[in-house]
Amino acid sequence: MGKKAREIVGLDLKELISDLDRAYCDEWLAYYAWWYMARAVEGQGYEDMQEFLDKIAKDEIEHAAELAERIIELGGLPTNVPGNLAKGANAPYPGVMRNLSDYKEIIKIVTTAEAGAIEVYNKLAKKTFGKDHDTYNLVCHILGEEIGHEEMFENLVEKK
Repeated sequence: MGKKAREIVGLDLKELISDLDRAYCDEWLAYYAWWYMARAVEGQGYEDMQEFLDKIAKDEIEHAAELAERIIELGGLPTNVPGNLAKGANAPYPGVMRNLSDYKEIIKIVTTAEAGAIEVYNKLAKKTFGKDHDTYNLVCHILGEEIGHEEMFENLVEKK
């Protein structure tokens, strides 16, 4: 991001970078949890649950990459020590299911985490609206995908 672009951002860049880095940490934690559960899930119809988890894990790691790029554009660096991801996140590690075939527990874990992500990105959208157009567009894009993830898993409860 160039000098003039930084100048016109109507926000404290250090604070914004910190907010984005916390979201970046959240995305890494979600990615790992969904990826792990996709590997470990078992039971009747596990292939479908594995497919859902793999799909959103892929989205979460893409979000982390997009956030990292924006943090760097703003003049910062994203968290670079894996052990610091949980410390820097907005929410604790979402956890994984205890029973490898308990789909209700998986759905609860995912929908709770996705609801938290929706809150984070909604706050970021409100904060950047009219002040940092590029970050606003990015967080709205991610917000839309997080809303889709929550709905996908809520629909699984309604079908069962």
